[in-house]
Amino acid sequence: MWAEKYRPQVLDEIRDQVEIVERLKKFVKTKSMPHCLFAGPPGTGKTTASLCLARELFGERYMDAYMELNASDARGIDVIRTTVKDFARISTISQVPFKILVLDEADNMTADAQHALRRTMERYTETCRFILSCNYSGRVIEPIQSRCALFRFARLKDEDIQSHLAEIGVKEGVKFDAEGLKAIVTISEGDMRRAINTFQAAASTGKKVDEKAVFHVVGRAEPRDVAEMLLLCLGNKFTEARSKLRKMLIEYGISGQDILKQLHTEVFQIDLPEKRRIQIAEVLGEVDYRLAQGADEEVQLSALLAQIASKSAGEE
Repeated sequence: MWAEKYRPQVLDEIRDQVEIVERLKKFVKTKSMPHCLFAGPPGTGKTTASLCLARELFGERYMDAYMELNASDARGIDVIRTTVKDFARISTISQVPFKILVLDEADNMTADAQHALRRTMERYTETCRFILSCNYSGRVIEPIQSRCALFRFARLKDEDIQSHLAEIGVKEGVKFDAEGLKAIVTISEGDMRRAINTFQAAASTGKKVDEKAVFHVVGRAEPRDVAEMLLLCLGNKFTEARSKLRKMLIEYGISGQDILKQLHTEVFQIDLPEKRRIQIAEVLGEVDYRLAQGADEEVQLSALLAQIASKSAGEE
């Protein structure tokens, strides 16, 4: 996978997390670090930062003093009492006086496991440092948070994702254009891993990675089609708008939830009176709830278009 192949190897290669990188470099320089809590959205470099830190601290044989566990799989108290405890209590033979244990997705650990972990962290501080990686730091119990230095990873900038994708495209010999990369950036929503995987999926077709190819491989409608459907409704052309909806649902196989999300995006991008925008946003919320409850996609989305069109007709 390209996401693994192009993962940064050293801290300097991590994109758009300048302050965090500088703090981690100080740990490397002093060969000392506290327990850490890495929090932030997925695909922003939390696990990668742990790996890069271990490589720079321990050198080529970093795996001798580094362990990574996915807490969403190994999330119970037994894992803390056995695997984690056994690794933490054994001293390292490297020049650095401690090992590193990474618990990925720590916010998915059970409460009992987290309470057992806090005691383990306290007891084996001399031989092991813990890095807890999570999307939501609020789900980690307060006693653990107080034992850790917090590193909050921010959503990656669009230009950083796009430039990295361009570098990968050149190295892999993939034909692409700027519009295709922009589409990937829009879909990825700041998640570098998702962006790279989408790029690879689009490139696997053997064709040029353009906007149409990107939206096809991720199963989403092209923004211009969704915008056109919305404008038809606002112009009181319900039948034409519904025909376009059916084409996206049946011919393109796009899910109703995805169309609804794209409609929500378009509502805030086209020129509309504020009162009209509020009305449409309210209706979108109602339909989203109905779809989440298992209602029929075509019926609900047709009703949505009908409401938008009827309000437009009323205004005329």
